[in-house]
Amino acid sequence: MSRNLVSLILPVLLAACSAQDAPPAEPPLAGAAIGGPFELVDSSGKTVRWSDFDGKYRIMYFGYAYCPDVCPLDVQRMMQGYSSFKQDNPELAAKVQPIFVTIDPARDTPEVVGEFTSAFSDDLIGLTGTPEQIDKAVKAFAAYYAKGETSEGGGYLMDHSRATYLMGPKGEPIALLRVDEGPAAVAADLEKWVS
Repeated sequence: MSRNLVSLILPVLLAACSAQDAPPAEPPLAGAAIGGPFELVDSSGKTVRWSDFDGKYRIMYFGYAYCPDVCPLDVQRMMQGYSSFKQDNPELAAKVQPIFVTIDPARDTPEVVGEFTSAFSDDLIGLTGTPEQIDKAVKAFAAYYAKGETSEGGGYLMDHSRATYLMGPKGEPIALLRVDEGPAAVAADLEKWVS
């Protein structure tokens, strides 16, 4: 092999080795003031606390069951991505708990939340609570919601943020899952950060 060829190949090989040995990048939400204790109820009416999920990664989404378009689409993509990740990495997926928290407790009873989440996956836990409990959870995650105007028929929409948070086993913020880019992006994000 000529000296010129070696001088061309060697830097490429060294770069490849150093890239593989490089530590993973710091999570984008590392150190952010996102997340915190809450107490809500699940679809069976049982009290659920943030600390109940200690030791597990958590996917957090805030929405509402009566949402006509955004929430069903986001949750569908989120759970399709999780399902794909679970199929390829069953042991890692067992460390992840997807959670849907309503921002419309007036209509989203435990039963309604349970029906909504079960339409997407049995792996998805739905949580509701009193307006005060919901408000505390939403604020802990730096999320946003507001009730829209009530129609003549009594119906209304909820305005809300659409972030899908990936939280770590200690409840620490890791990243926002790219739900808007589809299930494959969600699965790729989980593969990147869940270990």
